[in-house]
Amino acid sequence: MIETERLILSRPTLADFEANYTMFGDERVTTYLGGPMGREDSWKNLLRNIGHWAAFGYGIFALHEKQGRRLVGQAGLAHFQRGFGDAFDPYPEAAWVIAADAQGKGYATEAVQAVHGWLAVQRDPGRTVCLIHPDNQPSRGVAAKLGYQPFGEVRHRDAPGILFARG
Repeated sequence: MIETERLILSRPTLADFEANYTMFGDERVTTYLGGPMGREDSWKNLLRNIGHWAAFGYGIFALHEKQGRRLVGQAGLAHFQRGFGDAFDPYPEAAWVIAADAQGKGYATEAVQAVHGWLAVQRDPGRTVCLIHPDNQPSRGVAAKLGYQPFGEVRHRDAPGILFARG
C-alpha cells in the first residue's frame, strides 16, 4: 500500500469490481481506451490486474480517496505484451485511468509519481514506458509532468498511439 496526500494506492481486490465496472462503462473515461467495457471485459481487466501482482511483484494499483475511501481510478506499472518491439515491450509500462468525476484534480500525476517512487525502492526499473492516444491531451500532460518523452508512433487496436519513455 502507498499513501499520498489525498490517495491510498492498494493492490486491486474483487471488492473493487463494481466501481471498476462503473468507471470502465463510462464513455468519458474510455474515449481513448477503445470505448466502454461491458461487465465481462471489466471483470477480465480486474483479474488481469490482480494476477499481474502474483507474476511480477508489482502492477496496477486501485486508487481510493483517503477521505471517504471511494475508488477513483487505477494507476501503476505493468507488462501488457503489446508487441511494439524491444524499445517498449521489455519495460514496465505506466498506465492510469481516472473516473470521470475525479478527473482534473491531479490524481493521475499524484498516483503515478508515487508508484514510480515506490518501484524505484523495490527494484530500479531504469526505463519505463507508456502509450497514449495523440488526442488525449490530459494524459499527455501527465506524462510530461512525470518526465516521459515521445519516441515513436504506433497503431494499437486500430487507433493511433504515441510511445513515450522515461529513464
